Amino acid sequence: MADVIKKPTRESYGEALAELSSEYPDLIVLDSDLAAATKTGIFKKACPERFFDCGIAEANMMGVAAGIATTGKKVFASSFAMFAAGRAFEIVRNSIGYPHLNVKIGATHAGISVGEDGATHQCNEDIALMRTIPGMTIINPADDVEAKAAVKAALDFEGPVYMRFGRLSVPVINDKDTYKFELGKGVQLRDGSDVTIIATGLMVNEALVAAETLAAEGISARVINIHTIKPIDKDIICKAAKETGVIVTAEEHSVIGGLGSAVAETVTECCPVPVIKVGVNDVFGHSGPALDLLKEFGLCAENVVAKVREAVKLKK
Repeated sequence: MADVIKKPTRESYGEALAELSSEYPDLIVLDSDLAAATKTGIFKKACPERFFDCGIAEANMMGVAAGIATTGKKVFASSFAMFAAGRAFEIVRNSIGYPHLNVKIGATHAGISVGEDGATHQCNEDIALMRTIPGMTIINPADDVEAKAAVKAALDFEGPVYMRFGRLSVPVINDKDTYKFELGKGVQLRDGSDVTIIATGLMVNEALVAAETLAAEGISARVINIHTIKPIDKDIICKAAKETGVIVTAEEHSVIGGLGSAVAETVTECCPVPVIKVGVNDVFGHSGPALDLLKEFGLCAENVVAKVREAVKLKK
């Protein structure tokens, strides 16, 4: 059996920007003194004349990005998720969201898997914050292939986009030769009739692992990858709710306001079924090795399996 390839999506982000630089000569990239960590330094090396370091001033960077966007340029503004979504929220809302400008926010180091940086840097609230901004598109890719495809899709899309990337290396689950990214469309990775697991980001791989374990127990789990959390694919979610009768969501984010909330809101309208959420349960994180933290906070296949067992008991 071939070794599983692992790669952090933040690295895929930086590589995609550099690879697309010749195709998009109007692409401008901003960073806030974190280019080595966000991997926008890869773009800087390829196109130094189109890269601008705005210093440790994230709110100002978002204002700069908004100004550049008004000239017709395609601009990416990058920082850690805690700073891009948290510290700069007011500027993102009023200077980018309100005028609906063509700014792409590349937010890296999201979630518990930031690890040793601790609670101050482990942003588990960014999806919830960005979901409240009218017209903001939110993308949370699952692996290297999807991340690179998402950057291309964001460049071709007119309007503000929040893109979420991770620090931790994650398995590459998609085939680069066959994968097709469609903005706003979920991807069914596995069919099943007893329960649906809807996951995003690094939890997509955990959902697939969980489905294998459940199959051995005689539980048939459908697995859906929701890479675009807003606008969310209501059709694939409602179809799954009707056909399997119960849903478990999995995300490296707070259970409040993220994927689980978006799915629950969707099925309430179209086909009310039980929705059990796997995520960070309204607590702050703390410093520690990323893999250990993911298990401690239940962001792992084992906890998805446990929640599915609970969920199938709720079916009428």
